[in-house]
Formats: sequence, structure tokens, C-alpha cells
Amino acid sequence: MAGTTINSAFAESARKWAAKPALMHKAGGAYQSISYQELAAQVEQLASGLAAFGIQKGDRVALLSENRPEWAITDLAILALGAISVPVYTTLPAPQVAYILKNSGAKAIVVSDAKQLNKALAARAEATELTGILTLDADPPQNDPLVRTWASVMEQGKQKPLGNAFQQARDAVTPDDVASIVYTSGTTGDPKGAQLTQGNFASNFDAAIEFFGKAGAVLTDQDLFMSFLPLSHVFERTTGYYLPLRVGAAIAYTESLFKVRDNMAEAKPTLMVSTPRLFEAMQEKMLDTIEKEPEKRRKLIKNALSVGREYADRKRDGSSISPILALKHAVLDKLVLAKMRDRFGGRLRFFVSGGAALGEETAGFFAGIGIPIMEGYGMTESAPVIACNPNDRPRLGTVGKPMPGLEVRIAGDGEILAKGPNVMKGYWNNPTATAEVIDNEGWLHTGDIGVLDKDGYLKITDRKKDILVLANGKNVAPQPIESALKASPFLAEVVLIGDKQNIVTALIVPVMERLRDWATKEGLKFDGNEALIALPEVKKKIKQEIDAHSGRLADFEKIKKFTLLPTAFSMEAGELTPTLKVKRKVVAQKYAAQIAEMRGETAVAA
Repeated sequence: MAGTTINSAFAESARKWAAKPALMHKAGGAYQSISYQELAAQVEQLASGLAAFGIQKGDRVALLSENRPEWAITDLAILALGAISVPVYTTLPAPQVAYILKNSGAKAIVVSDAKQLNKALAARAEATELTGILTLDADPPQNDPLVRTWASVMEQGKQKPLGNAFQQARDAVTPDDVASIVYTSGTTGDPKGAQLTQGNFASNFDAAIEFFGKAGAVLTDQDLFMSFLPLSHVFERTTGYYLPLRVGAAIAYTESLFKVRDNMAEAKPTLMVSTPRLFEAMQEKMLDTIEKEPEKRRKLIKNALSVGREYADRKRDGSSISPILALKHAVLDKLVLAKMRDRFGGRLRFFVSGGAALGEETAGFFAGIGIPIMEGYGMTESAPVIACNPNDRPRLGTVGKPMPGLEVRIAGDGEILAKGPNVMKGYWNNPTATAEVIDNEGWLHTGDIGVLDKDGYLKITDRKKDILVLANGKNVAPQPIESALKASPFLAEVVLIGDKQNIVTALIVPVMERLRDWATKEGLKFDGNEALIALPEVKKKIKQEIDAHSGRLADFEKIKKFTLLPTAFSMEAGELTPTLKVKRKVVAQKYAAQIAEMRGETAVAA
């Protein structure tokens, strides 16, 4: 719809589906619902309170909170006033929070608990434009006029409602107005703030609705989205929040990473968006559980998975399905696969994956149990979806077709370029960086290398800056190799090293639980992870896994040496971005000694 904004889309949904559940959250041990009508009323009340607090059109208001109803209420209230929301990952350390508050010129920040409040308080010295901190759960420090409770602002809004001025302010916001400044993960250097307009977001969620409708995955007001990814992640923001509200669906928030499966069983969602790492972890957990089943049951489950995979593959490829295969699938689906789906609530129509490359083995595994994963592709700067696999015609190994209204082409050097109404306005107060990614013709330079096949499906081959150039001049694209290797149940993370080297080497984080189980069955003795990975038998096992998943690689692409690491990469250690992407530069610096040893050199002290 021409001229659509987040504001107008939500106002329309609130009128159309007033009595339906909009948000669901755990309280008192069970999921509680907030209807569209109730949500709209709370948004208006908070907007009135924020206006009385001094928030005006164009002001930046930061959100430092986990996923919960107050996040959505606050965001929608900010946007209704024509102000700009600045989402901040709760996992970021205080110095990075301070940088974002200072760089954005945030006037206020909403924080969830005492931990996040302390970060905001520590940032005050640098974030000089900050005039208010609102807390959801934490008690404000005594005699600190800067800090107030979110509830008190809500009460002020109740006492001094804007009335007609609310609708006037909400409806005066245009598609060209900036809705949010979303800071990139910052794999190198300081994060940059992508200015995403109301129209950027609206065009993307409306394009998604059109795309899904034509691709055998119509979205309706009967759908229930499970919200797991942080709302600070633009993928979750658009496809797991704005999109369901646009179609009148409900959103159920998970409690934590450790409660995802339990929450899915309780809420019974029909859709969920996430990054590949969650799906990989789910697959690993299910496979581990299967291995612990009695032999007869284990064989039955593995047979069901094999039949399910063949059935899904043939159905996806449009190949004929024999009566025998159809009968086998029907029986095994009832005996095994349906029970596996029940662990996710029993109503899942599909998952949507984005943020990183999805391994074909993981995609095939879930398709086999009857929960297809629609893999998409995008970036913060495009609000975010650029392409997605159609549910009725998916092509594994690709990220699907470009979204409606979006142009995609491949530059001479292989870089993927995109142009459309979802491309950001530019980086906040950074015209130089903006000019580096958006050219004079409006093409967004994604930094990804890829190809478009004859049917218009987009395949990502790697990040432009991550390509390894060996000493002999040969180019190695690490991401597809790493993804293929991670299909091994023993390999959790793989980071290829090889720039300016004669050979490709790798840092590898094993799946420790599985490796420990294997070593114990083999009768190996060890005391702790470091002793385990030092065992020659373990190194031989990992080498076998690497070789088993390197069959399609050219000889120069194959790993010749590797180092096993005893601990997983983490955000706390600075090795992962908040979207769980490996910070290659950080990892390379941290393990410089191990890398140098693999090259037969001595590390140079930094």
C-alpha cells in the first residue's frame, strides 16, 4: 500500500483485530495474552507519558531490554510520536552501550533490569544528551532525578492523555521519516548506525506478505509467531514483530535460550524466525537424544529420518513419489516424525532462517521431519530481507529469490548489489561510510559475493572481505567450506585461516559433549577438555570428520593442519557478534600463537 508506515499498519491492525491476541508472555507459570485493542491503548498511554517526559519528533530513544511486551509497547509509542528508536543488544558491554548512546545522541533510554541500568548509568558521562533513564524492573537509585520507572511514565500518560494530539502526531509521520537507528554488529571497528525509515520497514514487511502468499506460505491472523531472536536484531524486528502485527497474528515471547523448546511446546507456534545456530543446536540435541535410545527404537527413528528426508527431497524437486515411499512415509510419520514435531508444539508450518548461511544438512534434517526451513538473506542496511526461498519451490544451497519490488544484480567482481524501497537512508552522521556502500545510482553494495542462477535463485558464496588469497594466488571462500564441515556432528565451529599462507589451516571448536561421549566409549582417559583435545586419538577422529566432509573440495581448499580449541566462542569474550557471527579478526588475534605454529612460525607479540 502506497504511503504505508509502521504507524498506519499497526493502527489498521488494531482496528481490524481488536479482540485478538497480539502479544503473549509468560506470567504466573502460563502464557498471558494482550489483545490488539489493549496493546493499542497501552501504546497511546505510553506515548502520552513520553510526550510529557519531553520526547518529541526526531528525538532518539534507546531500548536496552530483552524481548517482552514492554519492548513492543515502547517501540510503537516512540514511533507514534515521530521519534526514533535505537535498539541496543543486552549482551553488549558498558563501553559499547555508551558509544551507541553518545553516537546516536539518545535523549532517553529504557532499560530492563539492574544490570542494564548500571550500563546506562555508566554511560552518562559520555552520553551528554541523555536526559532520562526509564527502568522496567530495576529500582531507581535514591536521589537520582535522571532515573524513573517505566510504570511512572505510563501513569503520567494515563493522567495526561494526548487525546486527539496522539492521532495527529501518529498520522503525521511519513514513510520517509527515520523510524530507527540500528547499529551494525561491528565485526571490525566501531558499529555504524543504519537509518531505517518507516517506509523501509513497511515496504519490507509488505513485500514479505506478498512473497509468502505467492510461495505457498500464506500468512494469516491465525498464525502464532514465536519470538526468540533479540528484537535488537533487525531480522526479528521486521519478520518476527512488525510482520505478524501487520497480518493480525500473535507473537509469543520465549523466556530464554534454555526454555525455547519448553515454550514452543506450551505456546504451540506456527512460525518462528531465527539464525542457523539455533536450528543447528536443535538438530544436535535431537541427534544426541536419538543416540541414547535403545537400539531397536534408535533404528526405527533413523529409518524414519531417512525416509522423511527422501520424501521431502523428492517433493521439493518435483520428482515422482512411489506408492511404496508414500506408504512408508505415512506410517513412519505417524509413528515417529509427528512425535518429533510435537516437541515443537505440533503446529509449526515452517521456520525462517537468516543472519548467516544455513547448512544443507540442517535444512534437509528439518525438512525430513516435516518442518521446512525457509532460508533468506539480507542485511541491517536493507531492513533487512533481500531474498528468500519460496516454501513451495525451495532450492537448498541458495537463499532463494529477490523480494518483490527489489532489484538484485551481481557486480563485475561478484559482489551482490541490491536496490529498492527497503534500502536504508544512510548511516547516522557518517556520509563517508554511506558513500562506501550506496553508490550514486542507489545500489547497496552488500559486501557479499554470490551468483544468480538461470531461474533467479541467489547463492551466497562468501563475504568479499573474508576471501582468503593463498600465497600461490588461489582464492578460497571460507564460509561454504566451514558450513560443510559443521555438518559433522563433532564440529561446532570452524574458522579457516589461509590469507597469504601456502596452505589452508583451521581453528576448530569440537562439540565437546559428543566428543566426550565418543572418547569414553573408546576407553580413552582424560581429565577436562584440554586433556581431551590433546589426545592423538581425538585428533585422528577430528581429521576423519574433516576428510569425510571435504569430498567436494579442490585440494588447495582442503584443511592441511588444524588446532582444536577447548572452549566455545562467545560474545562475552568478544569472539562473536550479538548475531552469533564469528569475529574473524578477534579470533585470529586471540589465537595468533596457534596459527603461527600451524604455519611453522613464531607468533609476533602485538
